[in-house]
Amino acid sequence: MHRIVEEAHMSDTGRQRNANEDAYLVRPPLFAVADGMGGAQAGEVAARLATESFEAVQRGEESPEAYLRAIAKTANARIHRLAKSEPERSGMGTTLTAALLEGEEVGLAHVGDSRAYVFRDGELRLLTSDHSLVEELRRQGRLTEEQAEDHPQRSIITRALGPERNVDVDTMTYRARPGDVYLLCSDGLTTMVREDRIAAVLADAGSLQDAVSRLVREANDHGGRDNITVIAFRLQEAEEAEAVEQPTLVGPAAEEAGLTAEEVAAAPAAGEAAARGRAPAAARRRRLRAAAKLVAVVAVAVGLVAIAVWGVRQIYFLGTDSGGRLALYRGLPYDLPLDIELYSKVYAAPVQVGAIPAGRRDSATNHTLRFHDDAVDLLQSLQNDAERQSSGGEARPSAVRSGGGSAPAATGGPGAGTATHRGGGAG
Repeated sequence: MHRIVEEAHMSDTGRQRNANEDAYLVRPPLFAVADGMGGAQAGEVAARLATESFEAVQRGEESPEAYLRAIAKTANARIHRLAKSEPERSGMGTTLTAALLEGEEVGLAHVGDSRAYVFRDGELRLLTSDHSLVEELRRQGRLTEEQAEDHPQRSIITRALGPERNVDVDTMTYRARPGDVYLLCSDGLTTMVREDRIAAVLADAGSLQDAVSRLVREANDHGGRDNITVIAFRLQEAEEAEAVEQPTLVGPAAEEAGLTAEEVAAAPAAGEAAARGRAPAAARRRRLRAAAKLVAVVAVAVGLVAIAVWGVRQIYFLGTDSGGRLALYRGLPYDLPLDIELYSKVYAAPVQVGAIPAGRRDSATNHTLRFHDDAVDLLQSLQNDAERQSSGGEARPSAVRSGGGSAPAATGGPGAGTATHRGGGAG
């Protein structure tokens, strides 16, 4: 189990905006950043509706991914409905990137071009994938990393909450480690400060509050062209409470109570009472020892079951879903009697298993157990091979890390998907 031992957050209008259309939520273990768009206060309203949706959706027993996805869907419906009912807010929308810590995992939900990172062992790793025109072009190989950094169309995003009635939400779960720092931010930071500099600030700062303040300051120093919102939180092993047992003396014999022979002789009544209590006390101690052993056996059994359940949640495998598509599953590839399945589908790729080159098809159907990152990497590779073969050599980009069913990948060129421009009054 991990717990949050430090968190910091800051939001700034920037140097070139008149209003702050970002919104954020800090309610450990739940965090979110929303970056509104639409101008004339519409972006501010959309971002606020997104963060307020966390209050509207009550948490049940669903997974963090399912819970965060439900919040994003609710926010999308609320924003879209308001935009339709008020013409001056037509087309408004917002990004949303949210994180929820549960046990030893961090669940994420993501729409748009705000970002989530993890800073681990001195390295900064991007966990989300931008839904932007420039990122689609980069994934297609039509732009280099350097060209994407300063591309004039970076403000065009292909997915947001609000513009459309329905929205695809990327969800994912990552195994956390003690010492991890998770960072959520709007693109007002990442368009002004390079990732290697973000990593350097996180490594050098004495506290997360110092790091967040420095990142916002540097974004402004480099131009501050947009609103800047940054949230960071650090994890640590949860401390186990130590059980302090107070010894209880129940019906001891005189010797067990530490009385000497002289003391017994001086107090015959006490000695006689102790002698009478010796046999019942021994019986009580035997019963207590037997009960303690039973409790220990039950505790061990419960622990083994918990370890087994935890272990199954860390295992993934590839297979074919009911529609013949390549799919990522969590758990073990077995069915028990009474139709009990030891696995659940996490993601279905938009390719048929039959479209995978024959030489690699066995990797998609042999149900080899893998850790999450290995399984995702293999799925991406197989999907790219299938798309490359079907398109005669050019692979389409994929959104593999989406959870809960199929996650459509954007295809084609700049016209693919629903493009939302974030220039002008963008937040």
